[in-house]
Amino acid sequence: MEWNETLQAIIDYVEDHLQRTQEKIDYEVIAGIAGCSFPFFQKIFSYLNGMNFAEYIRSRKLTLAGYDLQSTDLKVIEISYKYGYDSPTSFTKAFQLFHGVTPSEARKSTVVLQVVPKMQIASRQAYAWSIERKKGFRLVGKQIKVTCEQDRHFQIIPMFWNECQRNGIFAQLNSLDMAEPKGLFGVFGDYDKALNEVAYSIMTISDQALPQGFTEIHIPATSWAVFTCKGLVPQAIQKGWQYLNEEWLIRYPFRHAPCPELEWYSAGNMYDPNYFSQIWIPIIEEE
Repeated sequence: MEWNETLQAIIDYVEDHLQRTQEKIDYEVIAGIAGCSFPFFQKIFSYLNGMNFAEYIRSRKLTLAGYDLQSTDLKVIEISYKYGYDSPTSFTKAFQLFHGVTPSEARKSTVVLQVVPKMQIASRQAYAWSIERKKGFRLVGKQIKVTCEQDRHFQIIPMFWNECQRNGIFAQLNSLDMAEPKGLFGVFGDYDKALNEVAYSIMTISDQALPQGFTEIHIPATSWAVFTCKGLVPQAIQKGWQYLNEEWLIRYPFRHAPCPELEWYSAGNMYDPNYFSQIWIPIIEEE
């Protein structure tokens, strides 16, 4: 599920439970919908919306309490317990801090109350992305060193892919592929700052014996920010990296896990306008 859809599902869950008297919001359920730990979800929510999750829930509770005071005959004590406050006193304090008036004063028709509407998440964005927790796996394949001088890696890496198609490496990798769905990985290894070059490999998931001339990388279990790219290669994947470097990494400064960054290429025609590929960024889910 994309993060837009995930967040909307969580907002809908929260809204549904706020309408139910004294039914608490289950943070474990929210973590299950988000597919990550609840503390990490809170961090993402804050990055995306400019307010923390607890603040949003509190604002929605007090908004709905204001509606109840102006449109129902419910007593203040009933409304306070409906929205999870331990006592009318604590509810009154929170209500006055939020609305600027007491619950009793809020019943007057001339009083204008604060409103935080239910959040509606946009259904589309430039690049769909999700947080996915994956088990450890072993990659095998061919590796080269690529200079990053004057962005030459943008030309050299596609040439490396073309070479592997011509010399039979692709066919060998496909025969080793143990993953489902099947696909190949472009793996960015260690960066040598002094030489301004990076190790780059074309690999696949496999537990078979390592062929001569191949290298292997063991990827531990970790969480990944997975970005979907659509379009022919290498243009689509290069635009995806541009988006990450110019926008996403600035807006969402998550801590990088000690794993290489990966490109994943689905089985199929890489020159198809609807071709499907992904960028995987290893991240640390902070508590």
